[in-house]
Amino acid sequence: MKIAYYMPFKPMGHKNPSGDLVTGTELFNHLSEKKYAIELASRLRCRWIYYRPQIWPQYIAEKRRIIKKYRDKKPDLWLSYHSYYKAPDLLGSSCSRALDTPYVIFQGIYSTKRRKRLKTLPGFLLNRKVLQSAAQIITNKKRDFKNLQRIISEDRLTYVAPGINPDDFVFSPESRNTLRKKWNREDRLVIMTAAMFRPGVKTEGIMQVIKSCAQLTDRGRDFCLWIGGDGACRNKLKKSAEELLPGKVRFLGKIPRNEMHRYYSAADIFAFPGIEESLGMVYLEAQSCNLPVVAYNDWGGGEAIIHNQTGLLSSADEQAGFTENIDRLLCDRELRSNFGQNGGSHIRSHHDLKQNYTLLEEKLRMVAAAHSRIKHRRQ
Repeated sequence: MKIAYYMPFKPMGHKNPSGDLVTGTELFNHLSEKKYAIELASRLRCRWIYYRPQIWPQYIAEKRRIIKKYRDKKPDLWLSYHSYYKAPDLLGSSCSRALDTPYVIFQGIYSTKRRKRLKTLPGFLLNRKVLQSAAQIITNKKRDFKNLQRIISEDRLTYVAPGINPDDFVFSPESRNTLRKKWNREDRLVIMTAAMFRPGVKTEGIMQVIKSCAQLTDRGRDFCLWIGGDGACRNKLKKSAEELLPGKVRFLGKIPRNEMHRYYSAADIFAFPGIEESLGMVYLEAQSCNLPVVAYNDWGGGEAIIHNQTGLLSSADEQAGFTENIDRLLCDRELRSNFGQNGGSHIRSHHDLKQNYTLLEEKLRMVAAAHSRIKHRRQ
């Protein structure tokens, strides 16, 4: 099956890493490995396109180029990763319609609160139109699935559980010993957190971990905090860490994803609130490495973590609960061990990307076959 693939929000290879970029790239790689004839249709980034008129000529030129390229050898299916109010997939929707090619969106997002603000209303309306034009929308988030049911019929909507490649995130005793010895932490508990230090909720989440750890230090708890990531707010976070947790914080810098398992393995607890995180790949990765996790249950943490089995969840409305959950794990070695072992099993049973994408592949083939039958009847 020939597939035209597109990521309107952030194209593959973009310099700023994110969970969405990882998921979109892994989807492309998975289908390539499965021998689908998939190719990147465009690298045009359409973030806030309706407020950036300088992009419109590029959009028009790119649309013409794509239609001309595929006019004689049309793809069996157009697959776009991610369409939402900031980057409605105008290109995928219009090109697939012009080419008479079935249009599928993986990870479409529909949020009615975006219609309540003048700034986001245009994106909301454009995105709703794009979503309603899709032959099938596949989502890996239960909250999005529920929201999409408001405007998409059941037969055009599919939930696929989020996943990673568990073999890339395996507990490594060797890495644990090496890193803890390197930084003289053999006998001390290590709390780890990780995110890009971008302004907004990412940095706010790291700051919450620092504040919670400072409160636990005041209670006499002995541990050190490792923080993975980098970005514009690094100095702000370092200053807060030095003031609130002097001598107890190590900034690890930006860690390549293929190295993350080493740091998860060296830690004892992974803590990150996940404020407004649609999923939070770090939760899946940490659990896969047998690391117990602490998060809020309001967003992605609630989908990736099983409360009281693989980690501890609390409401974002009660920040004290987040602190108490870290403390509970700090004080209970057996609980950390049980949660860690449960987490590794949970990821391999429910969040193995290759297993979960079997359903996605089935849906893609069904959509392509149904469209082919319709075209045949027309002839």
